[in-house]
Amino acid sequence: MTFPGASSKTVTVSRDGRDLHAKAVPPESDGAPWLVFGNSLVTDLTIWDAQAEAVQGRYGILRYDQAGHGGSDVPDTPVNFDMLGEDLLAVMDAAGVERAVYIGLSMGVPTGLAAHRRSADRFLALVFSDGQARTAPGGAAGWADRIEMARSAGMDAFAAATVDRWLTESASAEMRSRLARMIAATPFAGFEACATALMDYDYVEELARITCPTLLIAGAKDGAMPEGMATKLKPAIAGSQMHVIENAGHVPCFEQPEAFTAILSDFLAKSFGDAST
Repeated sequence: MTFPGASSKTVTVSRDGRDLHAKAVPPESDGAPWLVFGNSLVTDLTIWDAQAEAVQGRYGILRYDQAGHGGSDVPDTPVNFDMLGEDLLAVMDAAGVERAVYIGLSMGVPTGLAAHRRSADRFLALVFSDGQARTAPGGAAGWADRIEMARSAGMDAFAAATVDRWLTESASAEMRSRLARMIAATPFAGFEACATALMDYDYVEELARITCPTLLIAGAKDGAMPEGMATKLKPAIAGSQMHVIENAGHVPCFEQPEAFTAILSDFLAKSFGDAST
């Protein structure tokens, strides 16, 4: 997606024989912060279209597809979040972004925590949406079931079931269709690789090391996620703030883009002032 008045460029990052796909739009002001967006499982960088369009120009925008998703290659070795965190830093390096605000959705949360553990000084602020710092109790079995369902039924059927889990009943047919197409377009091998990583990860100890401004966002209808983030992430990250978005499930940036963007914009303005001046 190219935004009016902005010079958008595609960035290809080579990592151990595989390529990562990214898009970068520089800010209008040289001193404005960069925002780096990390997608969830079975989505791609377009999950952030609404936010990127709303803040383009005021901030630099760097979006990328995590390994095995969108335009990024499926790794031929096992995936873990240390690898995915290194991918994030490599994308920033390739785009010439020394420091940035990182905004991660779901799987993007442990990706950001892994990158922060490796290079905390690269992050001006963190925004974590609908994600956790470690695999939930019993989570490995749940992921194994989902992998088997996608393997046996195919990604189209998996997409339909996932849309029902992720979006609220009030989501429009058009919105449901867009998300289903995005999920179904994800290669099974890419889903399997990253879902396997989600079966066993733990970055809880990293939470206490975060000193930059941190914003937590959750969809009110995302099961136990709002309570989990409020009781496990927020107390562990000094000075963090949290917002819950009504009428949203697992992907509030997509289902309630205006509400999500308003919360994000307010956080950025308070953290960095008016980036347009």
